[in-house]
This record gives sequence, structure tokens and C-alpha cells, in this order.
Amino acid sequence: MTTVLAPPPVERRAPRVPPLPPPLGDDDGRQPAPAPDVPPIDNARLGLLFFLGAETMLFASFIVGFLIVRVAAAVWPPPLQPRLPLLVTGLNTLCLLASSVTMRSATRALRRGDRAALARGLGVTAALGTVFLAVQGFEWVRLIHFGLLVSSGAYGGTFYTLIGLHGAHVLGALTWLSAVALGVRSGRLGAHRRTPVALCAMYWHYVVAVWPILYVLVYLY
Repeated sequence: MTTVLAPPPVERRAPRVPPLPPPLGDDDGRQPAPAPDVPPIDNARLGLLFFLGAETMLFASFIVGFLIVRVAAAVWPPPLQPRLPLLVTGLNTLCLLASSVTMRSATRALRRGDRAALARGLGVTAALGTVFLAVQGFEWVRLIHFGLLVSSGAYGGTFYTLIGLHGAHVLGALTWLSAVALGVRSGRLGAHRRTPVALCAMYWHYVVAVWPILYVLVYLY
């Protein structure tokens, strides 16, 4: 009788498990802090938008007051009152609208990082705004000479209130624009610090956009 020898047992090894990767984070194993959420609009622009909203309400209240007086008047303009200079003011309106185009050119130069073109665009914009204010002032002097005063009744009162309010805004925007233009020429403002330039451009476009509405209502309506 022959004896059958059993084969030696096969040693089974456990499968090798690759080591886990080290946790992401700092050297001490802590997870990194989540990246802060970037707001869709920065605080400076948001503040200016709130300010422009208040300005819109201001102009709207004066315009509504003007329309109430205008609709209630039997004859407009009143007899024996000087007529407003339609042609000269119309040409002056084109001058102010052109300043918005040059301001747009300046902001494009700001995005390109072209400081020379930016300074040139801001300078031309400031010149056009100065021409607009100078022509408006000249026409005011003529109207006062012809007898149109604030005390002339609703016609003179509403005219000087609405147009004077806008003129004050143009003067403020021009002062801001001049300061920004000096900052660009000195190198303090530009591609490395563009927020003051961008905010000034926003305000300038707003002031320009309000004027055609006033021109149609006060001069043509």
C-alpha cells in the first residue's frame, strides 16, 4: 500500500494596500482655510450706485414738480418772458454728449494700461465739460439781461432750479475729473490703481445722461 503525500500548504499573502496620500493642508495636517467669497461688485462701486440712486430721486422730484407747474399753466412760456436759446443749447448738448464718448475712450485706455491715452482722454473730457459750463453760464447772463430771473415766476424759478441743479452736478463732476486727471499724469493713478478713475467715469456718464432729459423737458416741451 502506497502512501500519498499531501502537497505542502501554500502560504497566502494578504494583498498589498497602497498607503493613503497625506492629507491636504498645512504642514501640521490642518485643512486650509476656504478661499473668501469675492463679491460681484466692490464696496466703492456699490456705494457710488447708492449715491446715484439718491441723485436720481432728487432729479425725479424736481422734474415732477416742474411737470406739475408746466401742465397747470395756461400759457407756456408766459407772455413777455424771453425765450430759451434752443439752437445754442442744442449744440452745447452735443458737446456734453461728446464728452461721454471721450470718457469711454479714456476707460478703454485704462483697461489697456495706456497711461498716455488715458491722460489724453481725461483731458479732452474735462475740456468739453468746461466748454459746456461756459456756454451755459454765458446764456444765463444773457437771459438775466433780458429779464428772466428767479423771481420772474414759475417760468424763471423752475428753469434756474432744474438747470442750475444740473450745472452744479457738472461742476462737481468736473472738479473730480480734474483731480483724477492730475493723479494720472503724476503716476498715482492708472492701471495699478484704477478704481478712482472708474468711479469718476461712472459719475460723469450719469451727469451726461441726465442732461438730454432736462433739455427736452425744459427747452423743447
